[in-house]
Amino acid sequence: MDLGIAGKKALVCASSKGLGKGCALALAEAGVDLVLNARGAEALEKTAEEIRSRFQVNVTAVAADITTDEGRANVLDVAGHIDILVTNAGGPPPGMWSDWDRDDFIAAIDANMLTPITLIKAVLPGMMDQGWGRIVNITSQSVRAPIPQLGLSNSARAGLTGYVAGTSRQVAPHGVTINNLLPGIHATDRAISLDGKVAADTGITMDEAKSAREATIPARRYGTLEDFGATCAFMCSQHAGFIFLPEHKRHLARACLGV
Repeated sequence: MDLGIAGKKALVCASSKGLGKGCALALAEAGVDLVLNARGAEALEKTAEEIRSRFQVNVTAVAADITTDEGRANVLDVAGHIDILVTNAGGPPPGMWSDWDRDDFIAAIDANMLTPITLIKAVLPGMMDQGWGRIVNITSQSVRAPIPQLGLSNSARAGLTGYVAGTSRQVAPHGVTINNLLPGIHATDRAISLDGKVAADTGITMDEAKSAREATIPARRYGTLEDFGATCAFMCSQHAGFIFLPEHKRHLARACLGV
């Protein structure tokens, strides 16, 4: 399927690896020029070079901490006008309710709620002026079904969902869609971290922890970067102009991502 977005420009956050990289690869395959961002310069440039070598698109890599004012300003300055924004940030660490204090919650909210909101506010005026834009926030299935050990993530990402629910309705008449993708378990560093926590807490091996989690997934396997990236690229496509309501996005995410 031709996604109809060749020649557009996308900013993809946390895209040196994991789900962000999956989105960047799928967008590049659709002909989208990219501005990639991550903290680590070496891994980021490696991904940028991989994409340049595979697809005939322009790729700019900006190593910066997107959760800081300075980092965001740097990335947005280099990016200039963009048509597509994919926000993404690693989730806060798992734990028990007794592990977290106010500072932990502030850090989680700043990274996983306020950072994407700030980026959205920065790019919306340009998208609305041109009458077209796509914004996709990578959040978590814990928004819909809170996970006990992910209290920090549950809280911060639920806040972002509330903001998007209202804002998406306000900007839809201008040809701009804002959607959240709620991934289940994918084969990423995050999955390894969560499996490691289960293994340590229960005294089983990593393989046993992974197998037990896979048994709860309809496909009986972890999702791949390709699975997720293809869904993200479609949500950024010309064909997704009528997908903007929270109920639409949640059902689509759950149907496509096996959660």
